[in-house]
Amino acid sequence: MSRVITFGEIMLRLAPEGYNRFFQNDTLNATFGGGEANVAVSLANYGLDSVFVTKLPSHAIGQGAVNDLRRYGVDTSLIVRGGERIGIYYLEKGASVRGSVCIYDRAHSAISEAVSSDFDWDKIFEGADWFHFTGITPALGSNVADICLEACKAAKSKGVKISLDLNYRSKLWTREEAGQAMAKLCEYVDVCICNEEDAKDVFGIESEQSDITGGKIDTEGYKSVAKQLRDRFGFDKVAITLRTSISASDNDWQGMLYDGNECYLSKKYHLHIVDRVGGGDSFAGGLIYAILNGYSPADTIEFAVAASALKHTIEGDYNRVSVDEVKKLAGGDGSGRVVR
Repeated sequence: MSRVITFGEIMLRLAPEGYNRFFQNDTLNATFGGGEANVAVSLANYGLDSVFVTKLPSHAIGQGAVNDLRRYGVDTSLIVRGGERIGIYYLEKGASVRGSVCIYDRAHSAISEAVSSDFDWDKIFEGADWFHFTGITPALGSNVADICLEACKAAKSKGVKISLDLNYRSKLWTREEAGQAMAKLCEYVDVCICNEEDAKDVFGIESEQSDITGGKIDTEGYKSVAKQLRDRFGFDKVAITLRTSISASDNDWQGMLYDGNECYLSKKYHLHIVDRVGGGDSFAGGLIYAILNGYSPADTIEFAVAASALKHTIEGDYNRVSVDEVKKLAGGDGSGRVVR
């Protein structure tokens, strides 16, 4: 069984019921989520030995996050305990022409104030096959960026494959800060994952023919983006998610995988969205699973896109689906008929 390590921040998610606006009523539903934690849950659901590493306070809310991950079979034994608080994000889900709103309250969270001595990477990567993190984690502070670099160096020294989802967040750092930090980290990365905006925001690489807000995606242009990323950093593979936003409720969803020789484009799904948060993370989880299980490039991108398409139908950050469910959709059964 493959062993995958993910490293990042898990947060408390507070959201109104359904599609209500903030404080339209007096209820906020509390769940947990965060980029790398979401990937860890996906991989645990697929039957891999999935390990999530972070730093969390020792109080009841921090323990609640640990217990939540354990429910899905994620190994939490390497989580460091300490610090004063867990990060929070408030989510108001959009509908039709009203976009979603995400408000962060994560300053001074335990992981953002972590130090290098908190993590014994030689121990963490013992027996590991894969390491995954996102661009959100080094954006939490220069100290965390340094920790990510230490993790990448340790993983590479042990022959562990590394994947990175660029995941640029303008509320955490500037494009210049992101570009400088991510360029250092990308030297160690084997598989780079990004969407139609990340490559432009972080490295200034873009598809000139695409109009993201207008809903125009030029797949030929993204082949150029993938090649430019690979040429610059030497990635083994570049995976790009392609989202055509028709409205907050309806998107077209597709993916592309470039292996240095060919670009493999998945089928396109038309999605009526229940909850899009974690869509990119579910794509990453599907991609990692497929690569580790020796899928062909074409089957790898189909599995990853089908996994993420299913996530858009599920409330919360986590993709609560099985391998069989993903394979069924990837194989062409998207009817949504009742299974009896």
